[in-house]
Amino acid sequence: MSSLNDKLAAALSSREKRRIRRRLPVSASPVLPSADFTSNDYLSLATSSTLRAAFQSALSTAPQILGSGGSRLLVPTPAHVALENRLEKFFGAEKALLFNSGFDANVAFFSAIPQPDDIILYDEHIHASVHDGMGASRVESSSRIKFPHNSVAALKRSLRKLLHERDDLRDGRASAFVAVESLYSMDGTFAPLHEIVCCVEELLPRRNGYVIVDEAHATGIYGPQGRGMVAALGLEGRVLARLHTFGKALAGSGAAILTTELIRDYLLNYGRSLIYTTTLTYANIIAVECAFDMLENGSAEVLALHLLDLSKYFLELLRPHLQSAPPELLCLPDHLRADDKEGPNNTASDPPFPPPTPIIPLLTPHPHALAAHLASLPQPLFTKAITWPTVPVGTSRVRVCLHAGHTRDDVRKLVDGIVDWVEVWLAREREVTKQWLNVAEGEGVGVWMESKL
Repeated sequence: MSSLNDKLAAALSSREKRRIRRRLPVSASPVLPSADFTSNDYLSLATSSTLRAAFQSALSTAPQILGSGGSRLLVPTPAHVALENRLEKFFGAEKALLFNSGFDANVAFFSAIPQPDDIILYDEHIHASVHDGMGASRVESSSRIKFPHNSVAALKRSLRKLLHERDDLRDGRASAFVAVESLYSMDGTFAPLHEIVCCVEELLPRRNGYVIVDEAHATGIYGPQGRGMVAALGLEGRVLARLHTFGKALAGSGAAILTTELIRDYLLNYGRSLIYTTTLTYANIIAVECAFDMLENGSAEVLALHLLDLSKYFLELLRPHLQSAPPELLCLPDHLRADDKEGPNNTASDPPFPPPTPIIPLLTPHPHALAAHLASLPQPLFTKAITWPTVPVGTSRVRVCLHAGHTRDDVRKLVDGIVDWVEVWLAREREVTKQWLNVAEGEGVGVWMESKL
């Protein structure tokens, strides 16, 4: 075996021993939609007969459906231009630019737009694609600054410190970029977008502070016609860029950055993950167009409302059971433990913030055991065990994703499965404790203590 193979195998073996080795999920048969609690198909459009029929009809009349011919800079792609124009009108944006994925879009933006003397402040839970983009940028590592998750106070402290130290930031010669997600994919938490925008505007009055919002997990679910949390809060004109993806709630592929004409033009010239790749196929574009038809005609909004109702129902069922479970075995994160009908800054007439979320983490040090138990039920339920390095050490969880295609009965079965796992685990622990007590009584405390050491 070569030295390279030895090193690669050793790294994988290390992950295997720590139970963090990644593998592709395997299923002997297709996962039924009612049993799928792991995919990001929030609106269940991937299995929608309505969307399927619309897509097939559009394919039958489209002049081009196969391939795309190459990079956007190599060949004209009128269908792509038409979709970008539609997105600009739908989202109320100056310009839209398509990318093959949200990952590519973040890498392009953060590697190209921040300039050498600029600063990037980012939430500690920001997506890996932003990290890759920052790493490929010309911004010094010391000027890429992390702040605690959703902490506006920490963001303010960092900005004030930078303003004290940096003349170029105070007088507007340097820029500060703030990178957040509207809905975080592993925690189901919402960024306090209004407070973040106000903080940046207040501390950087020369308008050299820019907020960039990744709406990947909010697109199609929140805001008017599914336009996302930025639109829900009326902040469209106060953020520099929004990222919307098509591969989650919209059952398609690809993404778009909504920004200014100048930044779009700059990305066409310097965004390597856009320039040096074949663009989305015509079939991809057609599928996205059909999904946006459902956003615009209101049918997707009905699905989103049902989805958020299911989220509330799931938590209402689960919370009472978790009160009797040891929190060190299984618990909800702090932001989901109580039913806060009104957030701290809400009035009774405001829409609730944060709103319900389809992403619900079940925190446990035994995520693989819980996921395996749910998959072994007579009617298997599929969830995903998430561990470090995807989430921080000590925050392992089973990530539950609810879908509009689920019913209340599906949700009840999931809660029953979770409760059953807790009961089985505790019963096994009681049996182990009983066995040790029997040993202590029968063979003496000394033998028992020696066996424990």
